[in-house]
Amino acid sequence: MGAETRRGRPNIIYILADDLGYANLGCYGQKRIKTPNLDRMAAEGIRFTQAYASATVCAPSRCGLMTGKHTGHATVRGNRWPELGLRKDELTVGQVLQQAGYRTALIGKWGLGGFDMDSHPNDKGFDVFFGYLNQVFAHNSFPEHIWDNKTELYLKENWFNGRKTFTNDLFSSRALDFIDKQDAAQPFFLYLAYTTPHANNERGQTDSNGMDSPDFGQYANEDWPDAEKAFAAIISRMDADIGKLFEKLRAKGMDENTLVFFSSDNGPHREGHHNPDFFDDNGPLRGIKRDLYEGGIRVSTIARWPGAIQPGQVSDFVWAGWDFLPTAAELSGARVPKGIDGVSIVPVLTGKGTPPKRDYLYWEFHERGFHQAIRQGDWKLVRQGPAFKSELFNLKDDIGESNDLAARHPDIVKKLEALLMSARTEHPGFPTNREVPSVPH
Repeated sequence: MGAETRRGRPNIIYILADDLGYANLGCYGQKRIKTPNLDRMAAEGIRFTQAYASATVCAPSRCGLMTGKHTGHATVRGNRWPELGLRKDELTVGQVLQQAGYRTALIGKWGLGGFDMDSHPNDKGFDVFFGYLNQVFAHNSFPEHIWDNKTELYLKENWFNGRKTFTNDLFSSRALDFIDKQDAAQPFFLYLAYTTPHANNERGQTDSNGMDSPDFGQYANEDWPDAEKAFAAIISRMDADIGKLFEKLRAKGMDENTLVFFSSDNGPHREGHHNPDFFDDNGPLRGIKRDLYEGGIRVSTIARWPGAIQPGQVSDFVWAGWDFLPTAAELSGARVPKGIDGVSIVPVLTGKGTPPKRDYLYWEFHERGFHQAIRQGDWKLVRQGPAFKSELFNLKDDIGESNDLAARHPDIVKKLEALLMSARTEHPGFPTNREVPSVPH
């Protein structure tokens, strides 16, 4: 691909944290965990205050991000064991960009199948894959092996509980190597999916600190529980590595023409002996991971692109993870796949053109019953266990979802309940009338 074809199409990097709370970054109000590089990224770009993950747990969130579909239409609608993969004919954002001439890489956590279901990242649009295929194995940040494309890379220094090599350090190093190998003639797409700050759930069953971290970093002398020191340390460690990524882009002369997103796959967890109240992970929001209240799905999201995004913006535009695919498709000049739910937010990023309009955002969740939520304008309807009654909130006036207005607005409840039915299709693997087998991810 020549430079003439390349002109105008940005490199695209999507950095995804794992179980990061809405208020875990300084630019979103965090007071104790230091995130100077992400705070600088927000100052140099757009900080979104109403951006949503595609789901409230890992697998369906990543499915929405990759395929442009919300959980009412997605192939993967929940965490499962064995894990589900994407359909063979189902396009991912990696394939869309690969077909548009981009060099593509996934570094980090995949969680959408592997060899046995034709859903390996190398077969779903990624020229380069380095990381975890399986989400349960990704709980351990000091594993005995990891995947390098389709080859197992043994980390012998971690054998017998050696705990020497922290995989998120490897992810950062591989990401820098990938960027270093790119040139101006061909655009690239890097999906950098950290496992920070997810807990090591299994370790937490026998250890008072279920948060994997090489050390406690700058928080070693704080009078905090070890799990909280580790939680803060890995967030600040990720932040420092993201700073190195921006330094690499500048050194390569790619900074102006590279769009970088940062977000999280869902809200904060209460796992590995981490208490989400300790750092006030969800800030003003109600709920955490596995909730369809705002704290489970509204996530800190930043976009930076010096060549096109005006710095210092704070946007209340409402969008979700499934909007990333059509956004990337428009930027690359690719055709948007049919049958997706997402819309391109390019006009919001660049300030040029008319921002997209949509009728609603929809989520469903299949653990311990069938939960649903829908947002239309400022109105949000939630049906969540254990009561599974319809609760209605006006998010403009009640971001913390503390005032249920269902009894006062039965007409709005009726309208949104009808949308809950029409927004989705049935899925044999995720029936609505019985418990769906799952494991903590």
